Amino acid sequence: APLLNGVDLTHAVITADALHTQHGHGTYLRSRGAHYIAVVKKNHPGLFDRVRTLPWREITLDHYERTRAHHRDEIRRLKTAAFAHLNYPDARQALQVVRWRRDLGTGKLTIERVYLITSLPPGAATGAQLASWIRGHWGIENLLHHVRDRTFREDESKIRTAGLPRTMASLRNLAIGLHRQDGQKNIAAALRHTARDYRRPLALLGLTG
Repeated sequence: APLLNGVDLTHAVITADALHTQHGHGTYLRSRGAHYIAVVKKNHPGLFDRVRTLPWREITLDHYERTRAHHRDEIRRLKTAAFAHLNYPDARQALQVVRWRRDLGTGKLTIERVYLITSLPPGAATGAQLASWIRGHWGIENLLHHVRDRTFREDESKIRTAGLPRTMASLRNLAIGLHRQDGQKNIAAALRHTARDYRRPLALLGLTG
């Protein structure tokens, strides 16, 4: 809320991962005139079970998309279900996204089901629009959190004292952001490059010529 208090949220659609799927956050966004699309996972067991156990097999498909990128085929299917009542502030619809991914090199197939809720009423957005917003959210995950997890091995960090984990996360975000602004797409390679000469990261920060 402190970050958003100075931003006009009227009619905005805010996407959030499961960490932010909290009653207080939903109430806050609706009070500011915004709608939300929020991921629901097992850390909210009651809500998750309610959404997961809907008769999804009987629900009509709203959107289908197939893409090929990053050496893999990917299929995404979106379904929506209207709710008369759901124990979450102004929740009007539940969403199921099923993603099939096949690695073109190994042939390995993975299937993932993701559940979401939204305050958008039925008909307020098309299946294509909902899918686009969700993909945009995952794009941020891939560009930032995925890099922190895979390249920086953040989950394996032993730094747990006081505010140090938050400080280290901020420094990782800074490094990733600087390399993105510098046009780098492979953050691991960019980190190896800057590590070879202490002047390179200083130049990125504008602290040396």
